[in-house]
Amino acid sequence: MLIRMIRHLFICAAACFCSPAFAGELQRYAPSRPYEVPAIREPDCGAPVANVIYMIGDGMGLNQVGIAWAANRGRLFIENCPVIGVSATWCADRLVTDSAAAGTALATGEKTLYRRISMTPDGKELSSLADKAADLGKSTGLVVTCELNDATPAAFFAHSPVRSEAHLISGQLPGSRFEFVFGGGGRHFTGRPDGRDIFREMADRGYQVARSWAEAAEFPAGKTLCVADAGNLPRPEERGDALRLAAMKAIDVLSRNPKGFFLMIEGSKIDKAAHGNKLDEMVEETLDFDRAVGAVLEWASRHPGTLVVVTADHCTGGAALLDGSLEKGEVAVSFSTKGHDGVTVPVYAFGAGSRAFSGFYDNTEVARKIGKAMEEASARTRAN
Repeated sequence: MLIRMIRHLFICAAACFCSPAFAGELQRYAPSRPYEVPAIREPDCGAPVANVIYMIGDGMGLNQVGIAWAANRGRLFIENCPVIGVSATWCADRLVTDSAAAGTALATGEKTLYRRISMTPDGKELSSLADKAADLGKSTGLVVTCELNDATPAAFFAHSPVRSEAHLISGQLPGSRFEFVFGGGGRHFTGRPDGRDIFREMADRGYQVARSWAEAAEFPAGKTLCVADAGNLPRPEERGDALRLAAMKAIDVLSRNPKGFFLMIEGSKIDKAAHGNKLDEMVEETLDFDRAVGAVLEWASRHPGTLVVVTADHCTGGAALLDGSLEKGEVAVSFSTKGHDGVTVPVYAFGAGSRAFSGFYDNTEVARKIGKAMEEASARTRAN
């Protein structure tokens, strides 16, 4: 209880960090349907790491977490993580990063330039954690609510000197080793300048291909590509529980591999709402992501050997929680920017290997810690 109280104070203090002297218009919002958050018990944290579930809230700094916590009447599923760390998000050439450079750091453990996707500052291609997991014989997957060519998901399978090369990036998906892929961005799969049909190429590689979550939900376990929208997925009120359901479908498919799996899940549109200074959308996207976290933690609690890491690529919007009511779930927030900010972001960990993630460190260390955990577990398996 004391640890939880300290964590609450830490979250709320961070959410109030931005000075009201620089605040914009005060916005108020209260979700109509708060959700219950039961306690989820962590399994043996000393078990070897067989499975990794890497959850990234795009733009989800401590500000967004604190605001969402208040909006849900003082509870979030993410609080079930017993370990919390804090990471710095700067990139190789700027103090305030973008999602491309930050996504590269989280995916590869290396710093790069603003707007660059999984390439070093001097242009060398970088391997991602998904590549490392596949090399270790694990199954891999990707579940996001944005276009699959967007910066953070792209960092796990593509290489590009600039993030804006949508056709170049999406064209690299057939060369990935993912067994489950869910997201948007279908407009870059057909009608391309190079004449390629990425849907057909994926089908030729043995994927079940769906154009909606409803269709993909009915697929039997197996290699799956679901591109549920031409662009980004719509708001939670329109897409429903697709993020949580797709995440659990991915786990069902990938967990059939006895060597384990690696799955990246992104709550992509927290960032986009914060860029627009849209408080209601930002809160709903953060809560939608938290509900997906809850489902993942519940699964991990029943499957020892699973490491869950929840973090963010950067913070967006300079959102300050300035007033409200915990009893009513009302939050009064002011944004200080429509861009990114350089505030540090939280890192939550649960399950096998979780204790390695406490403390303050660079965002590259998140990927390095995960990679090390997978390699050590694989070495132990070979030794036995």
